[in-house]
Amino acid sequence: MLRVEILEQSINPLRALETCGQGANGAIDLFVGQVRNVNEGREVHAVSYDLHRALCEQTFRQICTEAAEKFGQHLDYYLAHRHGRLEIGEASVIAAVGAPHRDEAFQGCRFLIEQMKRRAPIWKQEHYVDGDSAWLPGNALHQPA
Repeated sequence: MLRVEILEQSINPLRALETCGQGANGAIDLFVGQVRNVNEGREVHAVSYDLHRALCEQTFRQICTEAAEKFGQHLDYYLAHRHGRLEIGEASVIAAVGAPHRDEAFQGCRFLIEQMKRRAPIWKQEHYVDGDSAWLPGNALHQPA
């Protein structure tokens, strides 16, 4: 099974576990990324994520398909990201892989999150305690030739 989601509301880790917890799977690796209160020495009070929904979903599906080709079609894959403003401690991204054995689950899940961070059209704006905010370097939709 393969499920990708872009969500305006909270991401529920149980949804990832349900997607990846099929009968043949003895292992589920679950990665949860959450908003932290400090980045590069600056106190953060919230983060806003902007994204291109259609391209993001397409990229997530492509990443999951590549993971299936690399680690096995019989594994289950889940990849979800939040859109909008998130407070400290809220989950921004969840990646999960269900597999018969732990090594496949660990490797597959790491592949999902690393590829998502490199390739997905998602942009992050941090809002600081001092009232300032800044967009962090993100992915460009257009790559120079």
